[in-house]
Amino acid sequence: MPSFVRISGAFAAAAFFALAALPFDASALSKRDQAAVDALNQRMQAAEAKYRAALVQIRNADPDGQKLSDAALEDMEDVITACNKQKGCQLTTMLTSYKRLLKANADAESRADAGDEEDEAPLDADGSFAADVPQAARAAALLNADGQRFVKMVQYNPAVQAGIRRWLTDMRGSLIQSHENYQYLRQMMWPQYERAGLPEALLFGIMAKESNGRVHSTSRAGAAGPMQFMYATGRRFGLGDDGTGFDTRYDARASAQASAEYLNERMGALNNSIELSLAAYNGGEGRAQRVFNASGGRNFWDESVYNQFPAETRDYVPMVIAAAWLFLHPKEYGLSFPKVDPKPATLRLSQPSSIYQLTICLGNGGSRDGYMRALRNLNPRYQADSYLAAGTSLNATTRIVGLYNRWCVQGARADLARTLMLSDPNNAIVRTGPVTMVDSPDSSDGTLPVAAAATPAPKPDKSKAPSAPSSYRVQRGETLTSIAQKFQCDTGRLAKRNGLKAPRYAIRPGQKLKLDDCK
Repeated sequence: MPSFVRISGAFAAAAFFALAALPFDASALSKRDQAAVDALNQRMQAAEAKYRAALVQIRNADPDGQKLSDAALEDMEDVITACNKQKGCQLTTMLTSYKRLLKANADAESRADAGDEEDEAPLDADGSFAADVPQAARAAALLNADGQRFVKMVQYNPAVQAGIRRWLTDMRGSLIQSHENYQYLRQMMWPQYERAGLPEALLFGIMAKESNGRVHSTSRAGAAGPMQFMYATGRRFGLGDDGTGFDTRYDARASAQASAEYLNERMGALNNSIELSLAAYNGGEGRAQRVFNASGGRNFWDESVYNQFPAETRDYVPMVIAAAWLFLHPKEYGLSFPKVDPKPATLRLSQPSSIYQLTICLGNGGSRDGYMRALRNLNPRYQADSYLAAGTSLNATTRIVGLYNRWCVQGARADLARTLMLSDPNNAIVRTGPVTMVDSPDSSDGTLPVAAAATPAPKPDKSKAPSAPSSYRVQRGETLTSIAQKFQCDTGRLAKRNGLKAPRYAIRPGQKLKLDDCK
């Protein structure tokens, strides 16, 4: 977890002594002076709210958190300066804000130094979790407007509690993986929900339940991408083939924007009910609208509404809310999410490589699962086994770029990764000659089967070697690079001859390629 912002000790001390030194002025104020005092108090409250929001951003590894906290402290300094000059302004009334901020900062640092044990929920006398965990979590959510908005939008009921129980037991691994994947995608997805006025926790809850944060996830029913859009629904919101053969349902930014637009559309038609909108997301908007209209506008948890949805949807809605709730309040439930550094950076390949090859040479660098999922999520247009030309730019993080420069450009690990990618299982098969019978005095019939020694295959006569065909039809699973290797072509020249654009070199099964430049 990044270190928390520290309030200047000198500034805090100076403010404290200024407060203690100033006498209390109880004289009546003019309306003008009173309005000025009220305005300063409001500015201090706004600065405090900004500072608390900055703490939340810093805990979430948001790079803008430090800037916001610095701005909040500058606002408070300006208020103190103005208050010192304003008749009737009581600096003692500002002391409460400073105490709260200093305590919040000290508590945060104490928890960071002590580890997760200090962050556990309070226990009752019998050792069980305190009965007011939901209330404590609700109070914690009020530290930021986004969390407050979500808490007010949903019901925390036994169905959601059961969902929380499942996420914290047999599905804990999936939840943690979803959170780790989301940290890399957050910069692309969260702004789409923020602009639409929807809580970030809702975005995470849907993504965790739908795909676990794997952008290439595809269901048996045909739903695709991190937010699992069906093809027809996706087209309504601008998703689909972008003209290059790439389906933008797999694009994190585009799918998050489409999801936010869809939810706002459904909420507008379903009395702003998150639960019914989620039911429409999973069980079909037509069904959700019919049930809502027939019920006279009752909510999702009403028996007459709830029982009209299939079991999958009745499970889906509370599970999304439960994942969102845990996203907001992990510490209250003893949940610790992995610490990742998602700061974006561009990785420019110095030599041809594939995402698989990069995954090998990068190692896991202290992470649990390595960086394949992060690279795939950040670069959905590329297949993991497709070789990318030198000079190709990939979306990555500063951590990945550093590991690439250290391990993947040259050296033993870079060579090993390249060797592993070029290995062919067929070369492991030993081919021997036919079995022959030889005389043996120890056998009953005087013969013993013996395998003839393996003989090397004769070298082909290059003068009689057939030339490459003039054209070739692409088979399923092939890439332009593998075809170029098969016919001893230069990948770049082959791509140019067939009008394929770098760096993707997109081809499809059945496509006819011209091989004029091959040997």
